Parts: sequence; C-alpha cells; structure tokens
Amino acid sequence: MSDVAKAELCRYLQDGRDAIVWKLAGLSEYDLRRPLTPTGTNLLGLVKHLAGVEAEYFGVVFNRPFAEELKWLSPNAEPNEDMWARSEESRDAIVGLYQRVWAHADATISLLPLDASGYVPWWREASNPVSLARILVHVTAETHRHAGHADIVRELADGSVGHRDGNDNMAAVDPAWWHEYCDNLESVARGYGGQTQPRATDPHQHR
Repeated sequence: MSDVAKAELCRYLQDGRDAIVWKLAGLSEYDLRRPLTPTGTNLLGLVKHLAGVEAEYFGVVFNRPFAEELKWLSPNAEPNEDMWARSEESRDAIVGLYQRVWAHADATISLLPLDASGYVPWWREASNPVSLARILVHVTAETHRHAGHADIVRELADGSVGHRDGNDNMAAVDPAWWHEYCDNLESVARGYGGQTQPRATDPHQHR
C-alpha cells in the first residue's frame, strides 16, 4: 500500500511541477520577469522559489543535500532573493536548475520509505521530527499553490489561461461572453457597496 500511496503523491507533485514550467511557454524574457502584483509576483521567480523549496525539503531535511549551491538560500541573502531572477539568470538556467532539483528530490523519495524521519531546521520544535509522507504532502501543496499564482500572473501577462497543455479546463465560450460575464460580476459586486470604477485589468485585452 505504501508504494501505491507514494506513487500517487509523486504523480500530484509532478503535475504541479509540469504546470509551473508550462506557464512559461511562449513568453518573452520581459513578461517572464516583470512584476504583476504589488508584491512583485513574477513567473520566473516562482520557478526559482520552488527550486529552493525542493532543494531544502528533500535535501537538507533528510540529510541528502543538493549538490549545487543556491546562494539565495544563504542566511545573508537579500529579502525575497528567491522570488525573482537576476539579469544573469536565464530562463533556461532557472528551469534547468528546477529540473535538476526535482530529480534529486525524486531520488530522495525513491530511496526512503514514507515513514522515514527527517528534521526541518526552520520549523518549530513541536513540528519536528517529520516523515517523508508529510513533506511530500507539504511540498505538493506548496507547488500547487504557486501554480495557482502562476495561472493568474500568466493571465495578467498576456491573457493566456489553462489548466495544462491540451486542456484549458475553461468554459467553451467566445470573448464576448467573457466580457458580459465579467460585467455582470462587476455589477453584482457594486450592489454590495463597491465603488463605481473600471476594472483594473481586462483579461481579454491581449486575446
């Protein structure tokens, strides 16, 4: 049963990884990097962040450190250093790093049983020790959370939407329907005390 459970957990983790990388497809270097929320959320930064997440949770936690130094994880790193790509950090470099990190993570997962014990230094003592199963769930949840961020950021960047390659999981309607739909949502929102003002972003402007 544990092998089946591990395989299912790994499948959902990989689905999240693939979704994050797919969200980069076809975008310019500018659109990959530009901040699209007041806190600077950007697509390439999400990938860089998740590379660090897996390097630590499937490396440090189980005493199997990832071989490459990730400077943005050091105690002296600048705030949010892991959430954006510097000019010298290319798309291919960040994605390639993420893929190497997840290969290392997969090796840890394959090597250890789900009840293997680890220790998370940045968690409180009451939350330690941890099992591989718990860390798999934790990292999968974080990956999919950031995949949701990537959905929104990609739509803001160029209007593209979709659940995964080949299946956008969206209603099969035309752009005019979406305009009417959003206008209706705005109307309902105003009925609950909102200010009369245009929407900040038209999600269809690039379509």
